[in-house]
This record gives sequence, C-alpha cells and structure tokens, in this order.
Amino acid sequence: MDFYDQLAPLYHLIYPDWPASVALQGTQLDAVAQAEWPGAARVLDLSCGIGTQALGLAQRGYTVRASDLSPGAVARARQEAQARGLSIETAVGDMREAHALHGSGFDVVLSADNSVPHLQNDADILAALRQMWLCLRPGGGCVLTVRDYAQEPRGRHLVKHYGARLEGRRRHVLFQVWDFDGPDATHYDFSFFAVEEDLDTQAVSTRVMRSRYYAITTDRLLALMAEAGFERTRRIDGAFYQPVLVGTRPPA
Repeated sequence: MDFYDQLAPLYHLIYPDWPASVALQGTQLDAVAQAEWPGAARVLDLSCGIGTQALGLAQRGYTVRASDLSPGAVARARQEAQARGLSIETAVGDMREAHALHGSGFDVVLSADNSVPHLQNDADILAALRQMWLCLRPGGGCVLTVRDYAQEPRGRHLVKHYGARLEGRRRHVLFQVWDFDGPDATHYDFSFFAVEEDLDTQAVSTRVMRSRYYAITTDRLLALMAEAGFERTRRIDGAFYQPVLVGTRPPA
C-alpha cells in the first residue's frame, strides 16, 4: 500500500515517545491475551505496520509472526526487531489471504491500530475475519483494535492533530484531515500531513499522504466476527488506547 510505504519512515512520530508506546502496548495486549486465552504464546500480527504491537509482544516473550500489505512498513519492522535483538518472522501479505501465507496453529491473531477499516466493505472484512479464524488453533482468539466511529462526527475538513515532535534540530508537525462522503456517510477520505521544519535554517517541507477508511461501527464488526465463526465476541473498553474487540475460535 503506497500510503504506508510513504508513512513508514515517519510512523513513529505519531507517538510522543514511540519506544515507550511499544512497551506499553505490549503490556496491554499481553494482559488482554492472558485474560482471554491463558497461556497464549504464539501471535500472528496481520497488520504489523512498523512493528508497534509485534515488537512489544516479542519483548514480552511471545513468539511473533508479523505481516502487512506495505513492503516499506514490513522492512522497517524487520529493522526495528533486529535493532532490539528480537526474533520476529516477517512477511508482506494481505490479511484476506492470511491462511495461505501463514498457516494455522496460532494462539492469537491480532490486527491493531484501526487497520481492518481500511477494507472498504463488509464482504472484504468478513473474508479477512474468516482467514483469521483459519489461522488460529481451536480455542485461540482474535484481537482487533479500532476507532469508535459511532463517536466520531461526520463532516468535511475535520482536523485530527497529533502535535509537534522534535528530532534533533528538526520539528515535525503531524495532522490528518478527514472528508466524509456525506452527513450520514460510512466512508471518508483522509489526508495525512507531515510538516518538517529545520530549526536552524527555518526551511520547511510538507508531505501529504492520502487513503480511505470505512467507518464501520464496533457493533457491526462484532456481528461480522460472529458470522465468521467466532464465539464469545465482545468489546473491551479501557484496556488499550482504542476499543478492543475479541472473539474465540471454538475448541475442537
């Protein structure tokens, strides 16, 4: 995906302190996994990006395999793992074809950071969820983290700020602009702006990356998880920076 290939070198700037976020998210997802599926040890991250969750879980002792549609993001995730002395298997792949790429037997299949809503319709999301089901061992679990779109206003020119970040003598200002298709729309286009200022020369450059989201509700996602064959589907609030949706593949 071109958007994430372009964003990969900058993605860590979304967080005020990315290494701290890696550690925190690993701890939080570990807590969810152990509460839902005690003893879980083998994780498949199907939208790993630059590795925020995969790295955190590997640091917690999990065996992690990770993939993403973006070659640039996967390459950076691999580099970040190597820099930390972590062993994470990585691959480029579409979550709608996950079983052919990764096989079965995982304790937990994960897709975090609002990645599933990049799929543009229920049919594609259902296809991905069925692939997640196939990748799990009987009794294993699926974890999705997504935005709560039921709480997001619809409109155009909606600005979502990340704030300013300093790296040496360079200041980065990051924000998104959302444009919904209409007042009751379920889809929106967004532009991700990354402004970089050299504090010594005051030279400024701006990059704009664009993509599109399906603003699917958590209730609809839970219904699709159940349709894909998951049991004990539910939403967990307060465990992560986004709502967490979980479901379990029935035991054999």
